Amino acid sequence: MRLKVIACEVLTREFCLCAASSPHVVDLEFTQKDAHENSAALRGLIQEKIDGASEGQYDAILLGYGLCGNGTVGLVARSTQLVLPRAHDCCTLFLGSRLKFKEHFSQNPSQPFTSVGYMERGDSDVRTSDLRETLGLNRTFEEYAALYGEDNARYIMETLYPAFTMDKHGERVVFIRVPETDTGDWAARFQEKAEREGKEFVELEGSIELIKRLVHGQWGPEEFLVVPPGREIEGVYDWDEICRLSQEGE
Repeated sequence: MRLKVIACEVLTREFCLCAASSPHVVDLEFTQKDAHENSAALRGLIQEKIDGASEGQYDAILLGYGLCGNGTVGLVARSTQLVLPRAHDCCTLFLGSRLKFKEHFSQNPSQPFTSVGYMERGDSDVRTSDLRETLGLNRTFEEYAALYGEDNARYIMETLYPAFTMDKHGERVVFIRVPETDTGDWAARFQEKAEREGKEFVELEGSIELIKRLVHGQWGPEEFLVVPPGREIEGVYDWDEICRLSQEGE
């Protein structure tokens, strides 16, 4: 097959490595990390690139994103099928599976995390999960307090995110180390910064397996959504299905 990859640049190392070992012809294109700051703009950017690659030269267009704050919800496959992982955001791609994401982040979906790819690109070296924004739960404590009062706001935050009860200096920050693309002293530098700021440093082992299966054409339905020409991506927002095809005619 001839495959086109459109992915976030924080995953450059992982996609390049997997493309090099793929049995298929793979063309890679990356979007800037800060494109995630506006989900509507990200959606428009990805759709533009999809449309530009849908002239019949590819067997599939692979998306190296998750729902990403609804940035991929509403994307339409034109003349070429789309394939994307069942993931809330790229944290799942770094970890290698949605099950690992659920295991480590279900109690705090907005847990700050980073990786080599995040730290070496752009100004910000930490990312919070997009799941909070995706679910429409991305208001701050102050915003909830203005709407419902401080007591109710605290209850909402503690219910949604148990980690909210921790003192700011007890915040956990996660470094995801992908063995195959680990390079330099990024983890040590991040740990030093975390400790200097009084935060708890946690290191998780990542995996290239999900990206590898995507680029190698192993698109099992439990891990990937295949979008036929003319169909659209719809968000589900659970821990398992995550995304699906929109109903025809919607």
